[in-house]
Amino acid sequence: MPENNAVSDVIVESRRKAILTGISDVESFDEQEILASGACGDITIRGSELKICRLCVETGDMTVEGKIDSVSYDDVKSNKGILGRIFG
Repeated sequence: MPENNAVSDVIVESRRKAILTGISDVESFDEQEILASGACGDITIRGSELKICRLCVETGDMTVEGKIDSVSYDDVKSNKGILGRIFG
């Protein structure tokens, strides 16, 4: 698992592929949205036909393919789970 102070990078290639580092957990995912926890907070990827092609929990590397519409960070790291964020 990556360290808490690990660097988090996002590289988006032609809106069809995203390469992320510093990922510690994937909270939820479907073809329209991927919610992951990273070294710099929560990361949300939105689009269509999204799929996680590679995820290495030891290094924190993740590759996502599909039509990527947006990538956003939430700087506030929460100790709540996904249900706590929805209902909290």
